[in-house]
Amino acid sequence: MEQLTPRETVRELDRYIVGQNQAKRAVAIALRNRYRRSLLPEGMQEEVLPKNILMIGPTGVGKTEIARRLAKLVRAPFLKVEATKFTEVGYVGRDVESIVRDLVEISLRMVKAEKMEDVEIQAAQAAEKRLEALLVPGKRQENNSSNPFQFLFNQGQEKEETVTPEIERDRTFIRERLHRGELDEQVIEVEVEDNQPLLPDFLGTGMEINTNLQDMMAGMLPKKRHKRKVTVREARRILTTEEAQKLIDHDEAVQEAIRRAEQEGMVFLDEIDKIAGRDGASGPDVSRGGVQRDILPIVEGSTINTKYGPVKTDHILFIAAGAFHVAKPSDLIPELQGRFPIRVELESLSIEDFQRILTEPQSSLIKQYSALLETEGIKVEFTENAIDELAKVAYEVNSNTENIGARRLHTIVERVLEELSFEASELPEDYTVTINREYIQHRLGNIVRNQDLSRYIL
Repeated sequence: MEQLTPRETVRELDRYIVGQNQAKRAVAIALRNRYRRSLLPEGMQEEVLPKNILMIGPTGVGKTEIARRLAKLVRAPFLKVEATKFTEVGYVGRDVESIVRDLVEISLRMVKAEKMEDVEIQAAQAAEKRLEALLVPGKRQENNSSNPFQFLFNQGQEKEETVTPEIERDRTFIRERLHRGELDEQVIEVEVEDNQPLLPDFLGTGMEINTNLQDMMAGMLPKKRHKRKVTVREARRILTTEEAQKLIDHDEAVQEAIRRAEQEGMVFLDEIDKIAGRDGASGPDVSRGGVQRDILPIVEGSTINTKYGPVKTDHILFIAAGAFHVAKPSDLIPELQGRFPIRVELESLSIEDFQRILTEPQSSLIKQYSALLETEGIKVEFTENAIDELAKVAYEVNSNTENIGARRLHTIVERVLEELSFEASELPEDYTVTINREYIQHRLGNIVRNQDLSRYIL
């Protein structure tokens, strides 16, 4: 995991997210405590548990964005899930233990990607040899097997290759052409592993039984292969990946993946307020309470069985987030409330916040739209009073209708630039458009004034 100081973490998040310093600080401290814990004696490490965070704030103020940027910032297994996707054990749908299984899968992909980078040179060399053999095949002798089951899986009739001096000479010539990139666009036929599921998805998407059955069948049966026609460039990529998979130690990768998931894993539970039931609840609220009770043992620390082995959740950091418009944090079951000791309230966005959101972040909305239109040779310039007007309109519409935070800016900017985006491909090269307050008022005036209309359009 990257050893960033809390101040550095906040500075990195500031590049993409405006304001919400309290939430950024809480997340930064939680990250740094991970690193501090790793420096403690082994006995003490087991005792120091992560302090889970509960983010409270209206939609569109940066809760999910903080989690998304954090995932890119830290080189640690990170999973974002919607709490509403899960059902109580025994009901149709995903059970909460799949959170840990998914986290281990993410961790394993990360570890494998790192290990494949380490063997990239050897894998590329092996892939180059296979490419040469595909472009200049040797003389093959059929090796007919007496095993009838091999024919079921395209495993029969393995062929032994004989390389004559003439073939070797041709391969040397091809090798030089490959290195120069002369054959990159040539189409060849390669044999690749079949990634299609062995069984139809008859139990529905996301069903754990179906997933486990697929894994069990995949382990029992040999992998099927099929032929594909691809360019040499694509074939090189496919073969390099296959060779890298052969070179890495799968068992070692699994052990490292489990260790990372246990010690460095982070889970972002979004929409936690949607499973908060109220006292005397009935109907669907009963199931929500069941989901909370199922989440509780994972958050407080338990051992979950996965296909790679048991995984302990004691040191996984959980960050929960919710708007809590209808429900309150106190509507969560008391045991679950106690497992999120750090409460962070995110503020609603002001006009000044909207102005900063439009201009300050590294990939701000204004920069995105300007870059998109520049691909057509159109230069778009926003004046300062245009930024002020966009921020004012966003704030007013949020105040008068539903408050959807910064997402309102997407709707408004899209509406302002709709005509220009439509006509951009027909305008002359190096065409410059200046967007000012009058332009925005002309495009949005009637809609903003008519509250009923703005409910539907903005």
